[in-house]
Amino acid sequence: MAPVDSTDDNDHRDAQASEDKEADVAEQLDRAKDFLAGLLDAFAVEGYQIEVIEGEEDNELRVHGEDLGLLIGPRGQTLTAVQDLTRLAVQREGREGRLHLDIAGYRERRREALARFTGQVIEEVLSSGQARALEPMNAPDRKVVHDTAGAFPGVTTVSEGEDPYRRVVIRPAG
Repeated sequence: MAPVDSTDDNDHRDAQASEDKEADVAEQLDRAKDFLAGLLDAFAVEGYQIEVIEGEEDNELRVHGEDLGLLIGPRGQTLTAVQDLTRLAVQREGREGRLHLDIAGYRERRREALARFTGQVIEEVLSSGQARALEPMNAPDRKVVHDTAGAFPGVTTVSEGEDPYRRVVIRPAG
């Protein structure tokens, strides 16, 4: 009797699991896109496009169009709320996963501006030798600060406080 090789069965199961996960991600993104389109229609937004960006760990929806400021709100607060609503609409179906939303390039511009600002603060901290606490910010903005500072030798960062007053402190290393 020939020995049984279970490698083929395991490979088949792994491939099937991968296909199922991809199908779940595609379904999640379709549901998110449909929900977001319905929300935009309810706000009477016209001439928009929704771009879907699939990533390894995170997925992103980008809304392009004109007159989208109402959906961004002051300091991106409305954008954050729309993102949370979109996530909830997807998760109520039992789907999990990271889903990000950017409207009219706001988040990308915010990341770039925050990275520049963080670089300036780091220069101040390095020249003065004094720690500097930044204004309270949301988790994605704090991540930008931590990631940016991580590329600079001579400083460390720590988050302090409780949301919504949680802030990053940039300190000289050592």
